[in-house]
Amino acid sequence: MSVVEVNGLSKIYDGGLEALKSVSLRIEKGEILALLGPNGAGKTTLISALCGISSPTSGTAQVGGYDIATQYRKARCLIGLVPQEVALEPFERVINTVRFSRGLFGKARDDALIERILRQLSLWDKRHSRINALSGGMKRRVLIAKALCHEPRVLFLDEPTAGVDVELRRDMWQIVRGLKADGVTIILTTHYIEEAEAIADRVGIINKGELLLVEEKNALMARMGRKTLRIDLQAPVSAVPTTLVGYDLELSPDGTSLSYHYDTSGNGTGITRLLQALAQEGLGLRDIQTTQSSLEEIFVSLVAEGTG
Repeated sequence: MSVVEVNGLSKIYDGGLEALKSVSLRIEKGEILALLGPNGAGKTTLISALCGISSPTSGTAQVGGYDIATQYRKARCLIGLVPQEVALEPFERVINTVRFSRGLFGKARDDALIERILRQLSLWDKRHSRINALSGGMKRRVLIAKALCHEPRVLFLDEPTAGVDVELRRDMWQIVRGLKADGVTIILTTHYIEEAEAIADRVGIINKGELLLVEEKNALMARMGRKTLRIDLQAPVSAVPTTLVGYDLELSPDGTSLSYHYDTSGNGTGITRLLQALAQEGLGLRDIQTTQSSLEEIFVSLVAEGTG
C-alpha cells in the first residue's frame, strides 16, 4: 500500500531554474527509502514540496491519501520533518520546545511520550536547558525530537546526521529501525551512502531535478554491482604477461596481486579461463578473494551517466 504518491511533480523557480522535472514516485507503508543525489540535485526541493514548505509548479502528490495541496492540513499531520538547517528558538527550553511542537499538531499533552523520546535521544538530562546553551549535535537531537513528538506516520530526514557525532548517528538509526518496526514510512537523504546501504529498503537516485531510478537496494546492487576478483601471487611480477592482456587485469604497485573485474549478470564471468591462463603462464596463486561494488560506486556511476 502506497502511503506517499507523487505524480509528475515539477518545480520551476522565478529565475527559470527547473529544480524538479516531472518526478513520479510511490513509497510503500513502513519502508525506508534513501534518496541520494549530489548537492543541488533536488532532494530538499522534493521534500519541501511534500511537506508543504514550498508549492510545486505542476503535478500532484498525496500523503496517506490526502492531497498535499487541497487537503494540506490532514496530509501535514501525518508528516514529521527533520530539516537540514537548525532553526530553533534560542532562549526556549528543550522540553518546552518539543511540547510546543506537539501542540501545534493539535495533540493532547503526553509527558510520558515526550520523556521517552528525549531519553532515546540522550536529551532528558538537558530538558531544562535553553537551546542556545546546547552544542550543535544536541540541537540536531532537538530537531529530531520535534519531528517525532506528534507521532508521524511518514518521517522525512533531510541529511539528519550531517556533521554530527558518531553517537548521535548510532542513536538516530536505532530510532529509525524502531519506527520502521512500528510501520512508520521513512524517507531520508544522506551524504553517508554507507548508511543508506545499511538501512534502506529501496534507493532513489536524483540528479538535476530528475529521478533517475527507484529500485530495491539489493536488486540494484545485484544488477549493477560489479565484482572484483583479487588474485594474490606466490611471487611478484613486474608486468602483466602479454598473453593475459585481453583480461584487462590490474597489477598492484608491488606486483604481488592481480585484480580482475567481472559482471555477474553476464553469460559467464571468465574466471575459469583466467585461472587456466594463469596456470599456463606458471603463475602460482597464494590466495584469491572477491569483493562487490558498494552502493556508493553505483551511485557515482549513475550520476556520471546522467550528467554525460
